[in-house]
Amino acid sequence: MRYRVSHVSNYAYGSPVDLAAHLLHLRPRPLPWQQVISDRIVAEPEGARRRDAEDHFGNIATWLFLDRPHADFIVTAESVVEVCYPRPPEKTPAWETIVAAAHGAEAGSAAEYRFDSPMAPAVPETREYAAKSFAKGRPMLEGLCDLNLRIYKEFRFRSGVTTISTPVTQVMKRREGVCQDFTHLMISALRGLGLPARYNSGYIRTKPPPGQKRRQGADQSHAWVGAWLGPEHGWVDLDPTNGIVVHEEHVLLGWGRDYGDVSPVRGVILGGGAHHLKVEVDLEPGEAE
Repeated sequence: MRYRVSHVSNYAYGSPVDLAAHLLHLRPRPLPWQQVISDRIVAEPEGARRRDAEDHFGNIATWLFLDRPHADFIVTAESVVEVCYPRPPEKTPAWETIVAAAHGAEAGSAAEYRFDSPMAPAVPETREYAAKSFAKGRPMLEGLCDLNLRIYKEFRFRSGVTTISTPVTQVMKRREGVCQDFTHLMISALRGLGLPARYNSGYIRTKPPPGQKRRQGADQSHAWVGAWLGPEHGWVDLDPTNGIVVHEEHVLLGWGRDYGDVSPVRGVILGGGAHHLKVEVDLEPGEAE
């Protein structure tokens, strides 16, 4: 499936910003199942210096430094991407086997995703919640899909009741939030069981195919979970906000331990005062050329 992506972030400052340094994760990550046909990032004002390179997790990151006063900062990211996610395996080992593998040398880079991170620490509340989906000997993917669907059914999508810094313990109590909350919650739950899980940042299709239900989290940055199935099968992506296994409605920007590693735009500014942020996102099917 080919998509055209547009992501506009518009910062309006209460007073001029004198200096600014920004880290952007707005370029889709090339992968065997995701081909980046084209991509570009335009900043207004244009940065005095810019560098594009891979970060620690292998994502394509952009560093911008602005050295002249500005009252507004607008970043426009556009890309054309083809996605064809692989189907998950029909059979997976028992989840306890995956836990054992995650503690061994065969885990490789997956091992770092089983440890706590600032926004997705393993806590008793989420571990106990996950345990209901992972009975002894249950196949890994079966348990993942059950947990994914339970979060979708038992938590309410509601914007404005949480912030990106809301702890997962509070999300558990409130039983409501947005895609970042549900993703952090599921990651926390899996890490509590000793399973590697990572935070995926990207987009979900803005308008559904004819006759299908509109997905939650469209028209903005989206987030979902990557879960490790062991050295034989690798990773599978699940979207707890919509209760689905990721297939062809998502475009991936990058992954990390939690939102803090792959925030679309983050930075340090001198001046600015209070600011207002407006974000516009579109992920629309594009015609093959």
